[in-house]
Amino acid sequence: MTARDRAIWVNEEAADTAAHEHRDGPLAGLRLAVKDLFDIEGMVTGAGNPDWRADQRPAGRTAPVVERLLSAGAELAGKTQTDELAYSLNGANVHYGTPVNPAQPDRLPGGSSSGSAIAVAIDQADIGLGTDTGGSIRVPASYNGLYGLRPSHGVISLEGCVPLAPSFDTAGWMCRDAGTLYEVGQQLLPAGSEEAATAVVSLMPVGLEAGQQRVLEQALADSGFEPARHEPLDRELLERASRAFRTLQGRDIWRTHGDWITKRQPRFADDIAARFRWCAGLDADEERSAMREREALIEYLERVAAGGEYPLVLPTTPGAAPGRNTPAEALAGYRETLMGLTALAGLWQAPQLSMPLMRDEALPWGMSLLAAPGQDRRLLLSAL
Repeated sequence: MTARDRAIWVNEEAADTAAHEHRDGPLAGLRLAVKDLFDIEGMVTGAGNPDWRADQRPAGRTAPVVERLLSAGAELAGKTQTDELAYSLNGANVHYGTPVNPAQPDRLPGGSSSGSAIAVAIDQADIGLGTDTGGSIRVPASYNGLYGLRPSHGVISLEGCVPLAPSFDTAGWMCRDAGTLYEVGQQLLPAGSEEAATAVVSLMPVGLEAGQQRVLEQALADSGFEPARHEPLDRELLERASRAFRTLQGRDIWRTHGDWITKRQPRFADDIAARFRWCAGLDADEERSAMREREALIEYLERVAAGGEYPLVLPTTPGAAPGRNTPAEALAGYRETLMGLTALAGLWQAPQLSMPLMRDEALPWGMSLLAAPGQDRRLLLSAL
């Protein structure tokens, strides 16, 4: 296994000897890459951090979401790398390496489901199973030209999965084409009878560069969706969404991992360690304020979507993937802008589908459909 492969796959054992028996089913012949947050019987779940891995025993059973895909005929290709405890959107890992973005090697792959995303992007897998708390399916899908679904919160079991912030964690997946994404959804999502959307509301972020705005407008025109209306998405609203989400997520993260971090003192990358310290300093008053902000933002989204009648169209990320050598301070600022876009689905507990319909700087850039909670199948049908 090359160094480049080791940055994608957890270890040689996972990639080379985790072959699952061939089964018949609707996903027969499709290779499944599983983010190293999900348990697979007999394997240690490392969550992207060597100290976490050292504290774990081999899993006694396979996570139900993985087993459902295997039972539908998918073949296990192996476990894939993740950012540490899934607390990053970059796709970088100081311990195990950073998967190479195939569209442009000097750009970040996007995290924290980067291993699964790159395995699919370079055709080492057909289904990339990951998690999305603050954007970890949508962001790597956008940066790597993939379809990726963050489902409604709670519709897919996260039993046997290492949590980050349980109030926002979801299990999602990425594929190279909309048809495969849909077939996976047939196996994982609750039954539904929604029809594909034809009319949408366009959310146009204020402050986009002129070229980016033209790209978004053209992608919407080419998509076949009919805009019921256009709504400006102003910077102040995105800043409010980012701040509220990060606060609520941070409180949830510290409730989940604070004791282990305090006692274990694990080795984290500097930026991830700083975020955990920030979580530790949040208080109940900040959480209550963020909850009120969340309620106001949900009211806004429901109003704009006309009570769920229209999906919302918006860019998945602010643009193409940032450079791997972007200075830490600039990357931190970019993260806040990015999370303004990704926070909306998390706060609403709603499904969001990123589609590879745009290019920025001649690189992949995702356009998203965001719908009311429970409209997951409607989004998948709309992308076909």
